[in-house]
Amino acid sequence: MSPVLDEKVEPLYAEILRRNPGEQEFHQAVREVLESLGPVLAKRPELVDAKLIERICEPERQIIFRVPWTDDSGEVHVNRGFRVEFNSALGPYKGGLRFHPSVNLGIVKFLGFEQIFKNALTGMPIGGGKGGSDFDPKGCSDGEVMRFCQSFMTELYRHLGEYTDVPAGDIGVGGREIGYLFGQYKRITNRYESGVLTGKGLNWGGAQVRTEATGYGSVLFTAEMLRTRGEDLDGQRVVVSGSGNVAIYSIEKARQLGATVIACSDSGGYVVDEAGIDLDLLKQIKEVERARISDYAERRGGGAHYIGGGSVWDVPCDVALPSATQNELTGADAKTLIRNGVKAVSEGANMPTTPEGVRILQEAGVAFGPGKAANAGGVATSALEMQQNASRDSWSFGYTEERLSEIMRHIHDSCYEMAERYDRPGNYVVGANIAGFDLVAQAMLAQGVI
Repeated sequence: MSPVLDEKVEPLYAEILRRNPGEQEFHQAVREVLESLGPVLAKRPELVDAKLIERICEPERQIIFRVPWTDDSGEVHVNRGFRVEFNSALGPYKGGLRFHPSVNLGIVKFLGFEQIFKNALTGMPIGGGKGGSDFDPKGCSDGEVMRFCQSFMTELYRHLGEYTDVPAGDIGVGGREIGYLFGQYKRITNRYESGVLTGKGLNWGGAQVRTEATGYGSVLFTAEMLRTRGEDLDGQRVVVSGSGNVAIYSIEKARQLGATVIACSDSGGYVVDEAGIDLDLLKQIKEVERARISDYAERRGGGAHYIGGGSVWDVPCDVALPSATQNELTGADAKTLIRNGVKAVSEGANMPTTPEGVRILQEAGVAFGPGKAANAGGVATSALEMQQNASRDSWSFGYTEERLSEIMRHIHDSCYEMAERYDRPGNYVVGANIAGFDLVAQAMLAQGVI
């Protein structure tokens, strides 16, 4: 059972459901925020009078467009492109592009809505947006991906700009795709506008640590949660879901802080390696060869073994880092983790834990870091990339990582302190929602009814 919404919020949520039928992920994301805001609205009735909830839940702009492209055999394909420019109260729209068959308007809206508060929590001057397509780059040649990206950008470019909307990567959009997208933007506009996309190559405007940032940030947030309980990551057993970018660099940072990562997964199953995941081998298989996680167990040998299907959350651990996709950690998974002694869960992906899972973990006293706080390191480092582009500068890996660490500590402390202020100590979900909402609401009030 989800918590009952405050009486001031219930009719607002009902209207959001009516206006956005069938968009389940968006409904889930909105409800999760609204569940936290009753005490805020009670203290600040001017927010109700100004219709802040209604305005913040309605995107400023929703763009849907056709993306035609040809494959290597000359066959024409047609995909659908999306960009939801959700809120620009704090700065230009900022948020990734996702290329995956599951992408639809509801998913893009859920991601964009989360991005508003995530970006606010970083303390950087960036608004919230998200985009993508139902195109699947898996199995496509470089030429096919290039032609798709060029067609996608041919429509999207008119809505972008370093002071307007600055996309980045997400699932299915890495350095290759960002390169093709930027090249087409430059070709159409006749401008080398570095700040219009983030996640670029290091030799043409990209930032150090951007590749690692989301995974690193999730682990740094975990370390801060444990610190408030008098613990650290040294010696802890960690399980990570996924084996993409976020998962790989979560594993890397967890190892640097003394943890042993014993399991990770992909869509086919998961691998358990009690000696600790061999990071070099994992990077070779997933980043270079783009192969399956099952190959890891075959090539690692020793005690490593692969389990097809099933749940990686069945593996006993002290720390769980869901880093794959939305709603992957269920209520049943949460019960299994608790039974096996989990101490902390930190969301490296966007909304990877179901509402039931979140409730069960919190009621059991597990430290729970919601994605809008825990995985904000990626967009924070994107904003640092924008700073470097604006000043025609380039920072070292060490300096950029130091800035990332400062930002993640700031995010943790903001969430922790806001939860304390509203009598929900240790509840990072409430703290993150209220802290992010407060920053955006102040800016929206100051800027009038727009």
